[in-house]
Amino acid sequence: MDICSIQSTSTYLSCVNRHPCGSQVWFGNKNKISVSLVKSRVSRRRLVVLEFLGFNSMLLHVGVALGAPKPMIETKEPQIIRYETLKLPSGVRIEEIVQGEGPEAQEGNFVEVNYVCRRYNGYFVHSTVDQFSGESTPVVLPLFDKQIIQGLKEVLIGMRVGGKRRALIPPSVGYVSENLQPIPEEFGPRRSLMSHVNESLIFEVQLLKVSCACISSALAVMASKVGLCVFWI
Repeated sequence: MDICSIQSTSTYLSCVNRHPCGSQVWFGNKNKISVSLVKSRVSRRRLVVLEFLGFNSMLLHVGVALGAPKPMIETKEPQIIRYETLKLPSGVRIEEIVQGEGPEAQEGNFVEVNYVCRRYNGYFVHSTVDQFSGESTPVVLPLFDKQIIQGLKEVLIGMRVGGKRRALIPPSVGYVSENLQPIPEEFGPRRSLMSHVNESLIFEVQLLKVSCACISSALAVMASKVGLCVFWI
């Protein structure tokens, strides 16, 4: 066994360590390192390496022995919550991107929207707008309970046609059921979405049309039973 000692002007710390080169290393003040050999068979090249690496190596051993805390990984918040947003009681945060000027969406309406869904860290999940061609395939969503994810419903209610919002939706008001809309028709995007239902999701939605509120309730019941096509007024 070789004894390696670290000492400064105010502290003294010693530890027992089996050095691979059979050397005994002392560290005096902060700026001076001296090495004395216990075994003469250590080459000068090894000695130079010891002087160069020994100090960092010893600090590493001492840090582990003392249980030095690991550096924390910085976690960045999604871009949406770095700006002024409206926070709802459910935890949904809404950023108004474009203020619409058309009819206002209300509970009980059907709405036609384009949307982009991303994970909390910004990774793409699904969109009704093709990222390459720019072509869109809008979806019709019912603003009824248990038919659309609650968080997105809260985002859409109060929007006006032509408006665009970006929202952070917690999982508690997200896809708590696999039957809630919007759900991608393609297997790949649907599987990707369902694999992240326990995460907060970021939706960017653009409101295109709103149905007549006076007929929405009847249409919702009929559509759920027979797949009725909704006509916009």
